[in-house]
Amino acid sequence: MPWPDSGSDALVAAATRVSAAPAPTPIVRQDEPTRVAVQAGGIARELAATAPVDLERVARLKKAIDSGSFRILPATIADRLLALKSDGNSHGSEQEPQA
Repeated sequence: MPWPDSGSDALVAAATRVSAAPAPTPIVRQDEPTRVAVQAGGIARELAATAPVDLERVARLKKAIDSGSFRILPATIADRLLALKSDGNSHGSEQEPQA
């Protein structure tokens, strides 16, 4: 079928038929975003109610530092830093060069 000229009524009619097509039916139910928002709000409240750190452990560490009994072990610190890097938990974007 040949294309009509740009000024023809057939082109306008074809464009009208395309734009008048019914909108697709949404896959997500109308109440789905509300349910997800309610669940997210509940999770946020639960997390806000708990301390993000172990306050008892922090108190023990402060006491050990104040009393001078806290030992700094450089080898342990280095091992744990390397373990974090190898687990992919480091936040640096640098990559080691490949040999």
